[in-house]
Amino acid sequence: MRYSRQEDLLRLAVMMQGSAEGVSISDIEQTFGVSRRTAERMRDAVLRAYPQLEERPGLNGQKYWRFPPGTLGKMVEPTIDELTAGHRAASIARREGDTHTAETLERLLSKVQAMFREDRRRRVAADLEAQLMADGVAFRPGPRERIEPQILRKLREAILAGVMISADHRARSSGKLSRNTRLGPIAMLFGEGRQYLLAWSEYQDDLRLFALAGFERIDLEDEVFERPEEFDLQDWLAESFGIWREEPQDVEWRFVPEAADEAASYLFHPRQESERLPDGSLVVRFHAGGRQEMAWYLARWGDKVQVRAPSLPEVR
Repeated sequence: MRYSRQEDLLRLAVMMQGSAEGVSISDIEQTFGVSRRTAERMRDAVLRAYPQLEERPGLNGQKYWRFPPGTLGKMVEPTIDELTAGHRAASIARREGDTHTAETLERLLSKVQAMFREDRRRRVAADLEAQLMADGVAFRPGPRERIEPQILRKLREAILAGVMISADHRARSSGKLSRNTRLGPIAMLFGEGRQYLLAWSEYQDDLRLFALAGFERIDLEDEVFERPEEFDLQDWLAESFGIWREEPQDVEWRFVPEAADEAASYLFHPRQESERLPDGSLVVRFHAGGRQEMAWYLARWGDKVQVRAPSLPEVR
């Protein structure tokens, strides 16, 4: 039986166009979640439609298939949904203070749209404006900190190059300026409200968070920085509900029945477990620190949530 899902076949053809080494039968199986026989039928269907498909040998006798550059032409032009996703990402990055990423995305999208025919460029521009306004992404209100683009650029360079930095940083709480602080930057954490740099501090010999808005000077050094062995950023972030660090504790929240469906649509923590009780309420459990940030967040739920553990500080 011929494989007839045209969208998957086009997606496979685009994969074959975009891969330098080509696509194997195993790649098709894994990408599309199909059996080997179905993967072979998909390859055959693409080959029938595009005889210019090239077969090349790989390691251990495995075969790969690819298109010569430019074969698919305008068939691989991005869709309006794909372009909208790119502009949405740029808007979110700019709103969160990551100006460099926003500008890089916008330049890339301009180059992509410049390759369109003039009539399609006009249609795309109108459709993009309508979709972005419908999303409300570019116009979403909310405060954010002012961070110098030069600071973000230098931090990004240091992280990519894997080198130490020397910095002048002003503490948020005391206002004290620490000069020539030597740090090994690991990641910039963007999100709602305040933005931080996660870095290894030479002075404290430990990982610390530094408010991005507190940096007044950054210089890259020649010394290579190697992040601690076995360090996993996702595991590190999962130890806290938000940004602030404290000893993780068992957390349990119960949402009343009338709020249970809405609460079930949220992911409060990447490792949460949820349970529906017979009365229709929802219990959410996870293990993390950050009690003050939990209190701030749960204030918006009012009397619709009961905190069973741990005890939370008053919202202030």
